[in-house]
Amino acid sequence: MRSEIRVRLKEGSMTLEELFAQLDDDMVGKMKALVVIESLPGVGKVKARRLMADIGIAESRRLRGLGDQQRAKLLSAVS
Repeated sequence: MRSEIRVRLKEGSMTLEELFAQLDDDMVGKMKALVVIESLPGVGKVKARRLMADIGIAESRRLRGLGDQQRAKLLSAVS
């Protein structure tokens, strides 16, 4: 299921905002933020790490652990 989500993000059939709406799902909430960001179209490993560092998100952070401001900054950075 996690790999399905990453594929859907990569191909653009799911947005990061839609994924954030599903944070109540235990599996989604426990996904690492870095892996999710790397799965976005046009974002690779280096860009994902740089983006997280700029926003102030630790590489080990899981999606559920992101604060409201971190989520908002992440959404604006990738949109």
